[in-house]
Amino acid sequence: MVSHMKTTIDLAPALLRAAKELAAREGTTLRALVETGLRRVLEEQSGSRTFELRDASYDGAGLQPEFRDAGWEAVRRAAYDERGG
Repeated sequence: MVSHMKTTIDLAPALLRAAKELAAREGTTLRALVETGLRRVLEEQSGSRTFELRDASYDGAGLQPEFRDAGWEAVRRAAYDERGG
């Protein structure tokens, strides 16, 4: 069983230079960088990538006092200004 296979790829000189610089900055090899990029593209194309929700939490003091013990309906009415009916 073959675990790795050598191949030749033809890259634009500017792309190769930028990739080598990035690999050096990241302390990795060009091979590892190319493999990571190919894996990402294949993952995107397969649609198997799981959704990751970014952390959008806010470092505030919590709910306003009038909403601390309120139910969802009261919060929703206030948010959508449906107090008048």
